Amino acid sequence: MGTHKKGPSMISDGGKENQMTLEEWIKDKPCALGEGVLKRFDGLLPFLFKVLSVNKGLSIQAHPTKELAARLHREKPENYPDDNHKPEMAIALTDFEGLCGFRPYDEVATYLETIPELETVVGMEESSSFISACKASNDEHVRKSFFKRCFTSLMTRDTNIVKESLSALVGRLSKNTNSSADLKDLLLRLNSQFPGDVGCFCIYFMNHIILKPLQAMFLAPNLPHAYLDGDCIECMACSDNTVRAGLTPKFRDVKTLCDMLDYSPGSREDNMFKCERDPSCPYSEVYNPPVPDFAVRKILVPCKEISYMLRPLNGPSIIIIIEGKGHFEKSDFNKQIAISAGTTVFCSASHSLIINKENTKLFMFQAYCEVNSQ
Repeated sequence: MGTHKKGPSMISDGGKENQMTLEEWIKDKPCALGEGVLKRFDGLLPFLFKVLSVNKGLSIQAHPTKELAARLHREKPENYPDDNHKPEMAIALTDFEGLCGFRPYDEVATYLETIPELETVVGMEESSSFISACKASNDEHVRKSFFKRCFTSLMTRDTNIVKESLSALVGRLSKNTNSSADLKDLLLRLNSQFPGDVGCFCIYFMNHIILKPLQAMFLAPNLPHAYLDGDCIECMACSDNTVRAGLTPKFRDVKTLCDMLDYSPGSREDNMFKCERDPSCPYSEVYNPPVPDFAVRKILVPCKEISYMLRPLNGPSIIIIIEGKGHFEKSDFNKQIAISAGTTVFCSASHSLIINKENTKLFMFQAYCEVNSQ
């Protein structure tokens, strides 16, 4: 949902598509973005809104900063097609499984000490140095330096050594039917999806997170992550810049990924992003990440309310209905718009939307961008 050229939203007038993209419509009505967004983002809608259903692991990846994105676009435009950053946020609709951020160093050191196949593929010297640093040093800079060496060694290891080590580990875990080894089921599942792939070993370096519905994670630049399973609402800056290095048949840029990553450790909880109550909008909570490109509001209107007004914003928004029925009272076509699960509506800056709903709850998300015009 948005103006991305690979999947542009089309404008529909009263249920009839009129072959105009949302991007064309905004160009014809630039005031729809609001003065602040219009100036800040050069007349472009700054976010892309998605509903994502994952039934197979998606790549070990990270997104570049704006500065790195510009350089990658200059040097490798065939792989990095624009010069924008791509911070993104996932809000779970079902139990949603992923990898996000690096584990606390002591956890990784324990895995290296207890999983010989992992120690082999990382390298004996690199593993030993990192384990010693974890035990002997409280200097975070020293630990981080050795940790980066371990992860880089893993990701750049000869593919034959990776396949042999992974095959040995899978074989050992599979034979031990009574084993309750940590991450066993995840490793076997990922290897079945991507046999012999180095990304399977990343589960011992990265936090394994399962979000409950409406929990979220924010993926800042340089943060390693991978989506593994489940349904989510996703919002991001409008960009295609993804640096991949595992669990993918797509282009891998291992050196760039290893050089750019934030190697700071964190817990599962550290990598979960909390929403806050929105006092300006009844029945709502907002996921407001530390970027200007987007925020997402979750709105759950109870059955008792027959009418609900979405207040005007100083920037554009896109609304998706998850559950409920009714109609929008006002629109840019001056017609009622019937709504049900899956309906998506673009709302211009400074416009309010009044919803007349049936006697059921109404559940929706609103992605938006607000920028002061000063």
